[in-house]
Amino acid sequence: MSNQPRLVVGISGASGVVYALRALEALRELGVESHVVASKAAEMTLSYETGLAPSVLRERADHLYKMPDVGAPIASGSFRTLGMLVAPCSVRTMSEIATGVTSSLLTRAADVALKERRRLVLMVRETPFHLGHLRTMVQLTEMGAIIMPPLPAFYAKPETLDDMVDQSVGRALDLFGLDWTPTRRWGEDIKEGARPAARTRKP
Repeated sequence: MSNQPRLVVGISGASGVVYALRALEALRELGVESHVVASKAAEMTLSYETGLAPSVLRERADHLYKMPDVGAPIASGSFRTLGMLVAPCSVRTMSEIATGVTSSLLTRAADVALKERRRLVLMVRETPFHLGHLRTMVQLTEMGAIIMPPLPAFYAKPETLDDMVDQSVGRALDLFGLDWTPTRRWGEDIKEGARPAARTRKP
């Protein structure tokens, strides 16, 4: 196995493809090898929301696979990775992962992460949720996945939309043990969370 850590990144067709783009930039900065699979709907959303061509994924990913390529390395549990981040994660993708009946490389790779007891983080982009969505999230949580909708962290006092995106991406990468510099931390970078050092009581 390569000594370089690997992370699988799935990109589905929900709004918020910018989370995936920033995650890929972050992984490159962190020296983590990215293995990416994106749905056709994700490519359409990419063009609509950013004006970028799908070829940008090939530029930012270390390895880019096609959705039907179920023979790709990330379809096998023997291909070791840190786990998988799905950003953004559509309700359709989330629901398919929950069934365990996978029809594409994206959902197959997510299923592999679950069966290998690796970290699977789903940045679900939908609102509001109906009861079926919530039940699916409970089921996935019971299976070992982490449901992480990318919600703004106002305590970090973001000044730009990029700040909000970076904070969500950074917190998602935290779940894989990856410390990305732009992530602002309560008690460290955010002064309101700082406290005086605890004093040692004299005997």
